[in-house]
Amino acid sequence: IVDPSHATGRWGLVGSASKATIAAGADGLIIEVHPNPEEALSDGEQSIYPENFGKLMVELRRVAAAVDREI
Repeated sequence: IVDPSHATGRWGLVGSASKATIAAGADGLIIEVHPNPEEALSDGEQSIYPENFGKLMVELRRVAAAVDREI
């Protein structure tokens, strides 16, 4: 299980790190999601919006399928 939010510290890198992690064989991800990251009490810089999380999940399913895995 990998935490791409803390590993990168920047919301703009969470997607790429998540995809790489799934392709590398991780069995789980910890992704910080917040409706208003700018006002988060902590970790706002690495939090993604809920709508972006939904889009990321679609992309992660494609990556998983490409490496013979499922989400």
